[in-house]
Amino acid sequence: MHRSEITIDLGALRRNVRTLVRELDGAELWAVVKANAYGHGGVDVAGAALGSGATALCVATVQEGLALRREYAQARILVMGPAASSRDIAHAREADLELAVEDAEIPDGVRVHLKLETGMGRYGLERLPEPTENVVGLMTHLATADTDPDFARAQLERFNAATAGHTQLTRHAANSAAALRIPESRLDAARCGIAIYGLSPFGGDPADDGLEPVLSWQSYLAHVKQLQPGESTGYGRRSVADEPTWIGIVPVGYADGFRRDLSGTEVRVGGELRPAVGTVSMDSFAVRLDRELPVGTPVVLLGHGVLAESHARVADTINYELVCGIDSDPRRARRTVIDG
Repeated sequence: MHRSEITIDLGALRRNVRTLVRELDGAELWAVVKANAYGHGGVDVAGAALGSGATALCVATVQEGLALRREYAQARILVMGPAASSRDIAHAREADLELAVEDAEIPDGVRVHLKLETGMGRYGLERLPEPTENVVGLMTHLATADTDPDFARAQLERFNAATAGHTQLTRHAANSAAALRIPESRLDAARCGIAIYGLSPFGGDPADDGLEPVLSWQSYLAHVKQLQPGESTGYGRRSVADEPTWIGIVPVGYADGFRRDLSGTEVRVGGELRPAVGTVSMDSFAVRLDRELPVGTPVVLLGHGVLAESHARVADTINYELVCGIDSDPRRARRTVIDG
């Protein structure tokens, strides 16, 4: 028996993509599938996204792009991170990948998107050089579309002013948050990542934007016991019973991606929300029960109303980090892909 099971619902992902395509109202949707599609499985997600209306794939590295090219010979693939070497550029050229370029040296023989620095403070050109014939796109990266739309609009103003004379090229700036909340950012294409996975770029309920979480994660109660007053569970005695208290032990911990700072979050045990208590260990954590439950009772860690956004608030992080950190190593978890 596996310690946990991760389920990827490609049907939900397809519906999210179609929702975003409608929202973009004519702008193209480019699906961001870097980091193994935010832990959801790059190859499976890429195919579902392309089949549901996405017109391009975006990755972080040439190596990610090459892995997808082996599966999708005709797909448009943009590498958004820097090509680290001339060898990377050569591989991109051979595989017909497109490259984002953040400096004045524009490589030959490969399609290029010039990236302008407008306020993210990372990669990007301070001034737009005259595009060469292999430049096909102009792009920028919005820093605060999810938290400060006024600053994002100021970035857009800078970008629009710099690119006004090059409207024949594909211009793209919007991420998921901007695509959903800042219509003027959509331009020719929007690079959407977190939203296609049914996760909120705003840290709220994804359903507020018509999105469905794609990933669910389930385990079970491996052990159930009653603590007597003064007894504790876990390292550091962080949870000490002040009355007879039933607890269940779930065989998942921070080595699996259920982070140590998720103590206090809620999971669904046998259909009821129950709090994680004590210190999350490498391979297990405890939940407080309201009664004795049988060993084997299902425990939902994510999905079915247990939101990554809720866990993220407890851990003082973002939903992106949580889903990227889930370990789908088959020696620890079973991974199932459905197309519901």
